[in-house]
Amino acid sequence: MLTNIHPKLPMRDKNRTLDFYINLLKFQLLGDYSDYVILRKDNIELHFFLFKALDPKENYGQVYIRTNDIEGLFQSYLNHKIPIHPNGHLEIKPWGQKEFALLDPDNNLLTFGQSMNE
Repeated sequence: MLTNIHPKLPMRDKNRTLDFYINLLKFQLLGDYSDYVILRKDNIELHFFLFKALDPKENYGQVYIRTNDIEGLFQSYLNHKIPIHPNGHLEIKPWGQKEFALLDPDNNLLTFGQSMNE
C-alpha cells in the first residue's frame, strides 16, 4: 500500500535553499546529508538534491501541496513579502481548486491548493 509521497527537487545552492524554505516558508530541517536535505512543514516533506549545473530556466520541477487554509497561507506569504508567481495569484481553477503558486530560488514551482468542496 502507498502511504505517503516526498517529492525530490533540485537545488543549486544548499544554503540558499535552506534560507528560503526555513526562514521564509517556515519549514524545519529534518536532515542534512551534505548534498541532500530533507525539510518538513506540518505533514509534508520535501527532499532536495544538489545539482550545481542546474539551469533554472530549464528547471521544470513542480510540486502540488494541498492545504486546508489556502486563504490564510496566501495572506501569510503576502504579509512576509514572499513573491507570488506572476501567473499564480490566488484564484479558483476550473477543476474546483483554489490555488496560488510561487517559485523557489531554483525555479521549482510550488503550487498550493485547497478543494472548494471542503
